[in-house]
Amino acid sequence: MSFSGGCAMSGIKYLLDTNFVLGMLKSSPGVLEVLASKQLTSQHCAYSAITRMELLGFPGMTPAEEHLIRSTLDQFRYLAITGDVEDAAITIRRIRRAKLPDALIAATALCHSLELLTLDAGLQATFEAVRPPI
Repeated sequence: MSFSGGCAMSGIKYLLDTNFVLGMLKSSPGVLEVLASKQLTSQHCAYSAITRMELLGFPGMTPAEEHLIRSTLDQFRYLAITGDVEDAAITIRRIRRAKLPDALIAATALCHSLELLTLDAGLQATFEAVRPPI
């Protein structure tokens, strides 16, 4: 399985998963530790179309919460689901039996040669299993 990079030249280094962004919004100690240790800045970060849909799709969201999520996401690069990402997600689902959203997020990180930042141990394990050796 091979994945081609697309964002490394633009300074993007990390793909933020849904629960990582939520941790940022809630100032979760684990997320704050990662932010500090990696010296993350917004220009180094991107998010998947899946993360956008998951974050903005919560039922009962208040207008203030929606505004906070949108303004947070606006700081990062948006990565759409391309044909290459779809193909990689299909491969990931076949070999890891991952849930479709997780496969798409992992595939997005892989296709763009990004490190995945997630609090989901299962997603992290899937990503590490399909990630080419460094």
